[in-house]
Amino acid sequence: MKSASIKQEVIGLLQRLIAIPSFSKQEDESATVLFDFLAEKGAAPQRVGNNIYAIADNFNPALPTLLLNSHHDTVKPNSHYTRDPFSPEIEEGKLYGLGSNDAGASLVALLASFLQCSQQTNSNWNLILAATAEEEISGSGGIEALLQDKRFIEKTQGCFLPHNLHPSTCAIVGEPTLLQMAIAERGLMVIDGLAQGKPGHAAREEGQNALYLALDAIQLIRDFVWEKNSPLLGPVKCSTTVIETVNKAHNIVPASCQFVVDVRVNECYTFQEVIDTLRSIVPTAVQLQPRSTRLRSSLIPLDHPLVKAGLLNQLSYYGSPTSSDKALLPFPALKLGPGDSARSHSANEWVGINEIENGIDLYCNLINQLIHPTLQV
Repeated sequence: MKSASIKQEVIGLLQRLIAIPSFSKQEDESATVLFDFLAEKGAAPQRVGNNIYAIADNFNPALPTLLLNSHHDTVKPNSHYTRDPFSPEIEEGKLYGLGSNDAGASLVALLASFLQCSQQTNSNWNLILAATAEEEISGSGGIEALLQDKRFIEKTQGCFLPHNLHPSTCAIVGEPTLLQMAIAERGLMVIDGLAQGKPGHAAREEGQNALYLALDAIQLIRDFVWEKNSPLLGPVKCSTTVIETVNKAHNIVPASCQFVVDVRVNECYTFQEVIDTLRSIVPTAVQLQPRSTRLRSSLIPLDHPLVKAGLLNQLSYYGSPTSSDKALLPFPALKLGPGDSARSHSANEWVGINEIENGIDLYCNLINQLIHPTLQV
C-alpha cells in the first residue's frame, strides 16, 4: 500500500467522520464508516458496540502486543463556532471541523499506519487497531467495554487478560500532543464532600452552620502541601468547583452543605493515599467520598522500548495534565499524536494536513522500530 495514496484516503476518511455528528454515546454512524473503510482495505474489522477493532495477520498470543488506540467520539460544539462544525473544509492547509484535532487526526493516522505496518511479515509483535467510543466522557462503553468483551477476548486469545499479559505489551494512545511524547498523565478523582451541622435560626446563636464547616474543609484542602512533587506532573492539585446547601431560606442556619473537589493526582500517589490524606485533615463533621477511581495516573518509563524508539526519533517528552483512555489501560501506554491539545474543544477546531501526514510517518517509524526484528531499539 503506497504511503501517498493511504495518506490521501485517510484524510478523506477524516472529512467523512467530521461530517457525521458523533457525540459520546451517539457514535453508531461514525463506527459504521470506520468499519466499512477497514473492510474495504481487507483488514477484517470487528465491532463491539460502537468500538471497532482489527487484528493484523499472524496473531500469536505468545508474543507481545502493540495496541494502537484512539477515539471517534466528540464533545458537542461550543457556542462560539463561526463555521459549521460538521463542514470539513480545507483552507490553506488546515482541515476544519469538530473532532478534526481531537482526536480525528490521531485516529486516521494510526489507522493508516496500521494498514501499512500490518502488511509486514516476520514480525515479533502482534498489532491491533482499536477505534473506540465514549472517550470524551470516560464512559464504560469505550475501551474498557472492548477489552472486557467475550468475543474480543476470544479473537485476541486473551492476550490482554492480566494473567496472560505479556510483560512487553503496550499501547500508543492517539491524542493531540504536537507529536511529542506524553509519558505521564494525571489521574482524575472527583470527591463529593458533605458537611453535617445543626439547623437553627440565623438571628439567634443556634445550630451549627454546615456551610462554615464546608468552607473550613475547603480551605484546609486548598492550603494542604503535598510532599511528593512529580518532576513531570508537579504536585497533586485539588480544586473545589461546586458548593451548595439544600436550604434556600435566608434566615435558617443550614444543617448540611455539599461541595465537590476536582483532584488531579500525580503518579507519586494512589487514589487511596490521596483520599485518606484529605480525610485526615478535614473536620470530623465533614465526609469525603470519591465518585470514581477509574481514571488513574499513569507513567510509561523512559527505558521502555516504545519511549526509546521515540527518543531515537528526536521526540521530547512531558507529563500531560489532561486524561485520556491511557488511564484505563492495564499496561504501559504512550500518549502521542498530531494536533495541538490547546485546540481541543475550541471553536472552529482545525488540524493541519501536514500534521496528519507527519503523524502517519512518525507512527510508522515507531511501530517498525518496535516490532520489526531487524530494527533494534
